[in-house]
Amino acid sequence: MKLDFDTKEYVDKIRKNDYYFHTFINKQTLAAGVLVLQPGEKDTQTPHDFDEVYYVIRGNGFLKINKKDYPVSEGKVFFVQKDIEHCFLGNTRELVVLYFFGGQDV
Repeated sequence: MKLDFDTKEYVDKIRKNDYYFHTFINKQTLAAGVLVLQPGEKDTQTPHDFDEVYYVIRGNGFLKINKKDYPVSEGKVFFVQKDIEHCFLGNTRELVVLYFFGGQDV
């Protein structure tokens, strides 16, 4: 079982492909991954079945949670309850976010 992960490797892989996130841990009780949005790129995620935590590595913009916009900046952490609408938007620089689910990412 893999125990160490290099998020820089996943960010580089995302930049070279057509997707904007990569889940690198996907267990029954925990999922973790990295999300990369370029300026103008749309975050198409839908509400999840599990609570989620986001840690902003770098970038700017907003995280809309339940119709309210929260400013995004390096080092901020956000909690989103399961089944709540949310998405990142309005970034003018590349946005890189680490995410954790309280269950499997399906």
